[in-house]
Amino acid sequence: MGNELLRSKERILAIDALRGFAVMGIILLHNIEHFNYYSFPKTDSPLLASLDKHLWDMLFFLFSGKAYAIFALLFGFTFYLQNHNCEKRGEDFRNRYMWRLVLLLGFGFINASFFPGEILVLYALLGFVLVPVRHLSDKTVMWIAFFLMLQPLEWGKVIYALICPEANPQQMIYSLGDVYPQLGGSSWWEMVKVNFTTGQLASLNWAWCYGRVFQTASLFMIGMLLGRKGLFRLTEENRGQVTKFWLRTGFYALPCAVLLYYLKDFIYSQIKNPFLKASMETIWNSWYNLAFMLVMVSTFLLLYWTNKGKVQQILVPYGKMSLTDYITQSIIGSFIYYGYGLEMHRYCGTTLSLLIGIAFFLLQLAFAHWWFRHFKRGPLETIWHKLTWIRF
Repeated sequence: MGNELLRSKERILAIDALRGFAVMGIILLHNIEHFNYYSFPKTDSPLLASLDKHLWDMLFFLFSGKAYAIFALLFGFTFYLQNHNCEKRGEDFRNRYMWRLVLLLGFGFINASFFPGEILVLYALLGFVLVPVRHLSDKTVMWIAFFLMLQPLEWGKVIYALICPEANPQQMIYSLGDVYPQLGGSSWWEMVKVNFTTGQLASLNWAWCYGRVFQTASLFMIGMLLGRKGLFRLTEENRGQVTKFWLRTGFYALPCAVLLYYLKDFIYSQIKNPFLKASMETIWNSWYNLAFMLVMVSTFLLLYWTNKGKVQQILVPYGKMSLTDYITQSIIGSFIYYGYGLEMHRYCGTTLSLLIGIAFFLLQLAFAHWWFRHFKRGPLETIWHKLTWIRF
């Protein structure tokens, strides 16, 4: 079925809209976090303090760990599309794809210079896992993805903690706190240097210690599998099968998400060993974010197809230039909140930062709509595409 569905070169607009939704969630979270510079003003207003807390909790509940998971899922799907289209032309996409990842690594380095917490470097490094699995059977890839989603490293830590209950080894060698003096300082160059080195090492260290590495690799493979099965494209021929799949996915994922959410505090409260507790939190949160993400994806796609995208299609141009959106929000966001720029971290709590994030998103959205009235791809997407397919 997947081969027939991809005969058309028409973009899958529902996926562009979904990608745009994920990037929107990321930009709102980054703004209330002050782009990982956790410096906030004190407020004497109990009402504003309460509003700040509730908005913070709501945004983290909705998007934290879920928006990035959607991004990873669609990364794997995009790989499938490009690989499949190359194979139809009788070309091997492997080397071209690995070169594409090198280019993505370069974009990630640029982004990392402004934002200590970016994901493009991680995606570029982990993207290589798709090369050896791209021709494996669906069943084999599914079992590999399942194994990675179980967080095997964390279960190894759990066993070690049970054998050596007094053990509590240091896991975070690099910390985002190490870059705070430069983020709050007035030197742009010092900020860039520390973000590119210590900030990026802290980001990768965090991803390794908190399960993001195994989860992301798993989601890459799941996205590839969904592409193989044609479950991201709705046609008259497959409407029943696709809608049934996403209805069942949402039906099973929702109670799992609710159960994981309400049990987590009880589970954590039963564990006294800090090393064991940290590993169980990583495992539990990874599974919860997966379940919640699947609820969000299934709901979003079903609503899009039911209403023919009448509402969500506004996000399509935004999703088509997600690389440009993501990098420009880091560059501009750092200027807004860090010490070398406007220093808005000194004046903006969660509520004001969220308003800035919404305004920022709307400006990016308006720019995306204008851009695609004149051009086929986003600015950075055009560069990435041309360099990917350059003839050596």
